[in-house]
Amino acid sequence: MLEKLPEYKKQLEEIDSRLASSEVLSDMNKYKSLMQERSHLSPIIEKMEEMEKIQEEISSSRELLKEESDAELLEMAKEEIAGLESSYETCEKELRMLLIPPDPLEGKNIIMEIRAGTGGDEASLFAQDIFRMYSRYAEKKHWKIEIMNQSESGIGGLKEIVLSISGKDVYGSLRFESGVHRVQRVPETESGGRIHTSAITVAVLPEAEETDIEIKQEDLRIDVMRAGGPGGQCVNTTDSAVRITHIPTGIVVICQDEKSQIKNRAKAMRVLRARLYEAEEAKKQKERADQRKSMVGSGDRSERIRTYNFPQNRVTDHRINLTLYKLDLVMEGELDELIDALKLAAGEEALKEA
Repeated sequence: MLEKLPEYKKQLEEIDSRLASSEVLSDMNKYKSLMQERSHLSPIIEKMEEMEKIQEEISSSRELLKEESDAELLEMAKEEIAGLESSYETCEKELRMLLIPPDPLEGKNIIMEIRAGTGGDEASLFAQDIFRMYSRYAEKKHWKIEIMNQSESGIGGLKEIVLSISGKDVYGSLRFESGVHRVQRVPETESGGRIHTSAITVAVLPEAEETDIEIKQEDLRIDVMRAGGPGGQCVNTTDSAVRITHIPTGIVVICQDEKSQIKNRAKAMRVLRARLYEAEEAKKQKERADQRKSMVGSGDRSERIRTYNFPQNRVTDHRINLTLYKLDLVMEGELDELIDALKLAAGEEALKEA
């Protein structure tokens, strides 16, 4: 691997040269793309240089072994070589992970959609709990949450909620949350104390910039209507709710959370752009990896990914066979252990493919 170090250094020099050119400085998309390349390449070079230095120290210590006759010094040199070889192996593993090409969507913000599925009122209450779980996690990460649209059930649950989450490494952390989340517990609505199984779906969509995807105005049908459900004084008194239909795909987005029709329209366009972008990316990913499916799943929202068992305080991620007996903490937003395990599994899978 170290044989490629001069080649990588040359690539980095070329990137730095291009970043300083007026052509790139005047084109934000090119600049952003080159900066992403640089941020991927730079730590690879640093790790290779570290390995090169360790390799030189190992060679030097081995030369000393040939010349030294003192038993105590020989033992010390052998211990030093063993330590250096261990450090080299660690660096080699780290380098392999660094060599995995970064996901082009890694730095994106997201649109998250949470919907109650099977289980009636209990499913809507669980949707509310899952929304709260992600909200707590976002708070810990200092991310910003913005509600795009929500539909409440009559008992304080959520039939559906659409939100945007923005901040550092949002998509990279939450990309594997798409799918069916199943809950096993005694519902608040159950008087007999029997355990019920309900489910909700979560979709995580990378939020697209206007430059990422083109939406033609003639492809849209925009309807305005009066907002329904819980809300402020404007509910059912003004035509503030907006429904946008993307005619070629049939995708429909409704936003009614704002009192302003203009704001609802802007939010609806963000959600539509994210859904179209996700569909396009899913098509590309299918073409790239049609021959085999990743162990952590495709992000298909029909795939059952996790079970939350309240009586046993247990949460199980079925994709990586990970079970934690700390569901109470997970529901309070302590998701790092689950998310880190999913990231590691995905990285190992990508490494095997590479």
